[in-house]
Amino acid sequence: MSPETIGIWMIVSLLTGIFIGFPIAFTLIILGILFGYAGFGDTVFHLMVFQFFQVMREQTLASVPLFVFMGLLLEQAGLLERLFRSVQLALARVHGSLFIAVMFCATIFAAATGIVGASVTLLGIMAAKAMDRSKYDVQLSAGIITAGGTLGILIPPSVMLVVMGPVIGVPVTDLFAAAILPGLALAGIYTGYAMVRCWLNPALGPALPEAEHADSGMEVLKEFLQGLVPPAVLVLASLGSILFGFATPTEGAAVGAAGSLLLTIVYRRLTWKLLYGSVLKTLEVSCLILFLVASSNFFGAVFSRLGTPMMMTQALLGLDMPPMFVLVLLMAVIFLLAWPLEWVPIVLIFLPIMLPMVKELGFNVTWFGILVAVNLQTAWLSPPVALSAYFLKGVAPQWALSDIYKGMLQFMILQATGLVLVMTFPQLALWLPGVLYSK
Repeated sequence: MSPETIGIWMIVSLLTGIFIGFPIAFTLIILGILFGYAGFGDTVFHLMVFQFFQVMREQTLASVPLFVFMGLLLEQAGLLERLFRSVQLALARVHGSLFIAVMFCATIFAAATGIVGASVTLLGIMAAKAMDRSKYDVQLSAGIITAGGTLGILIPPSVMLVVMGPVIGVPVTDLFAAAILPGLALAGIYTGYAMVRCWLNPALGPALPEAEHADSGMEVLKEFLQGLVPPAVLVLASLGSILFGFATPTEGAAVGAAGSLLLTIVYRRLTWKLLYGSVLKTLEVSCLILFLVASSNFFGAVFSRLGTPMMMTQALLGLDMPPMFVLVLLMAVIFLLAWPLEWVPIVLIFLPIMLPMVKELGFNVTWFGILVAVNLQTAWLSPPVALSAYFLKGVAPQWALSDIYKGMLQFMILQATGLVLVMTFPQLALWLPGVLYSK
């Protein structure tokens, strides 16, 4: 059996193991050793040591636990609740004002944490009961909460982009810059859709009852400034220092983590229980991600050494299909993979397989990375697996899961539209990195 054929059986075995339910990291290591030994003998053990040490020496990945810690502190300390309330009060007389409040807070929180589960959960806690009191449409409410929460996978400092950078060989700063405009464009599309629906049918998002209006404009301004300024300064200090070259991603993440801790102290929310829980959860999430990074790096190295990626690339190019058709095909594969799988195995296992094809077809790798990010964001809202639905159902048990699904489907179509826009107009992703880094 040729090494290339061994690689094909390696992928088949991996997919089988994943769908059966075996732990992904250990499955990757075991399959890498077995098929690597069958393909090129004892060298596989040296390759495993080399790949694991290479991951441990990757400085960019040190920012993962810091960004996770920053997001968890902001989530558990409730620092965005005041911001949500202030936007709600400022737009009290506007139909659909809570939709605007949700998306505004979702965008800010996405820039402060980059964790989808945390964003959907927090937005659900803040908004679901308020929307019920104001008699908002459940489906539209559920759709905008889940869609807004998924912005955390795209808007920097996304943990996924931090992990993706070394995998596809693109600086994390480039990915951060490239993700900003598509992320803001999607937020604008979601908000515009909800407001147009409310304009056509005001019953979908009634104005707030008079009893819930602020007593004065000064009260609203005070709440807004106290809610907006601290997280905005935190995002500017962390993300801004990275984008403008004042700090590496790891240094910027450290600034964000320290800033979130300081804000928690200033708001008098810091307790030993909160700090202990945040540190412990950071350890759990970081170990999961980084162990998967190391094991998938080894698996990918074995797979590449067997020569299967190059064989697949040549076979696909030999079909003489238009490059854009091949790109659409790759996006369809990623979308389908994201139904049963989370972003971690997709980014770490399947992107390296596709990367030779992308380079051979002459596509910009940074642009491809953003397309993948938007695509995976879409998959978070795709039934039947759609994890965002279960995050929201957990904090809004009064909403039927069927209504949550119906709401998500509307916004999944909007996300797919955003994906088509980024594919059609690559400068949406490439303009800002070009301006900042003159590339």
